[in-house]
Amino acid sequence: MHIGNKIQEVLRRHPKEHTVTWFARQLNCHRVNAYDIFNRRTIDTELLWRISVILDYDFFHDISAEIQQMLKDKAPDPHDNESRGL
Repeated sequence: MHIGNKIQEVLRRHPKEHTVTWFARQLNCHRVNAYDIFNRRTIDTELLWRISVILDYDFFHDISAEIQQMLKDKAPDPHDNESRGL
């Protein structure tokens, strides 16, 4: 998941008055910094927490769901004797 893209996508679904400038003000940063966030593949957890609250969206849930899917895809098939060394 590209977290910056996801943040930008969630912001776009907000009311029109929730612009990038509004978002930057909520974060107490400049608009340029908000655009920098949209370009990030990774992000500090404290900053993501703040953004989650501002946008009223649980980004951590999305990350967790992606991890769960990766673990599920990675898990060996319990019915596969070869993967169990049998």
